[in-house]
Amino acid sequence: MAKRTSKSVKPRTAKRAKASRSTRAAMTTMTATPPLSSSDSPSKPRVMPDVQGSQDTRNVAIDRVGVKDVTYPLRLKVAPSEREHWPSGEQATIAKINMYVALPHYQKGTHMSRFMEVLNAHEGGAITPQDIPEITGAIRRRLNAAEAHFSASFTYFIKKFAPVTKQAGLMDYQVTFDCTSTENPKGGGGGADVVDFILAVRAPATSLCPCSKEISRYGAHNQRCVIEARVRTTSVMWIEELVRLLEGAASAELFAVLKRPDEKHVTEAAYDNPKFVEDIVRDLALSLQRDARVAWYSISSENFESIHSHNAYAEITRRVR
Repeated sequence: MAKRTSKSVKPRTAKRAKASRSTRAAMTTMTATPPLSSSDSPSKPRVMPDVQGSQDTRNVAIDRVGVKDVTYPLRLKVAPSEREHWPSGEQATIAKINMYVALPHYQKGTHMSRFMEVLNAHEGGAITPQDIPEITGAIRRRLNAAEAHFSASFTYFIKKFAPVTKQAGLMDYQVTFDCTSTENPKGGGGGADVVDFILAVRAPATSLCPCSKEISRYGAHNQRCVIEARVRTTSVMWIEELVRLLEGAASAELFAVLKRPDEKHVTEAAYDNPKFVEDIVRDLALSLQRDARVAWYSISSENFESIHSHNAYAEITRRVR
């Protein structure tokens, strides 16, 4: 029995020894650390490749590339005529911001993070319209581009009073600031960037059809319309001023709050002032041309026809001075 036991024990002891040697070898393999190269030295950070800055051989330049739909706070001064309704003299809103640069044919890509660096480096957090040309120029220089573009679209509020009862209500308007900063042709720091700034405003209003009024025994079809103006000016034009010009070109303006006497008033006002979509843009064009500040405009009106399944549309673009 002792002999048989001795024979059966030896193989298991050999297997244990072999397993122990295998375990130690595996542990040695897992814990072994390769020697550090000079580039991996803890005292010298590894240089990462700049893929965006590399060469592109397709020879195709890109007009605009960058970041889109950035949500960011915006602070706006209100027109002097409206400051009694805004004690701080300012209005805070949230803008959707787009930032782009022109990319040369030889560069593979732009550096997207740098747009956000420039935007968030602005002191005070919220930006104002006066900051936009400066930010646009900073984007151009930071990305070493020939041209940079910045746009901010937001909702702007104006307090309006009903025509008869004088009930107060806030009307909302869609506004966009468009700015392009181009490297000065002299180059080499020979002058400030060439800046192009456009103010765009969309205002809802009422249009009443002259033809419908003329041919009908009573009544006339009317509908809401949206009038838009994009303007370049030689000096400051307030959003409120442009809104008044837009609303003045329509059959009647809109109000946030209307009681029955007010509703009667605006209904009759539209009926007494019928306008085709063509009339709206022509009257608006004349108003803009009379304003000495306006150098260029692009205007449109879209009428959401109440008796048709389509809309009516008209557009004019002119350089004034």
